[in-house]
Amino acid sequence: MASVLGTARYKNVKLDLTTTDVTTLYTCPSLMNTFITSILVSEDSGNADTITLTVTNGSDVFSIYKDKAVGAKGTIDLISNELILVSDDILKVTAGTTNRLHVVASLFEVQKAG
Repeated sequence: MASVLGTARYKNVKLDLTTTDVTTLYTCPSLMNTFITSILVSEDSGNADTITLTVTNGSDVFSIYKDKAVGAKGTIDLISNELILVSDDILKVTAGTTNRLHVVASLFEVQKAG
């Protein structure tokens, strides 16, 4: 276990979604696997909104959530089980409306063996 901990790190990434464009939240580094343990989304304007979450790899896009509702002044966790990303996977988010949503992802990066 010591060797895993020596090549692993905990991180969090944060975004204030000021646009409705597809926005990169996190890119899994080369030679790493990443365990996403939580993606918290908070609505701070007093208006309900939606968020879309995808994972891309090259030109392939995989939908995790499409227009997931976030209540006014509410917070939701998009991850009920760990989401595992592999090298070069990109986690992207899209807000339904500008300047309403904040996103915080907690993750654990582990270097691939070999």
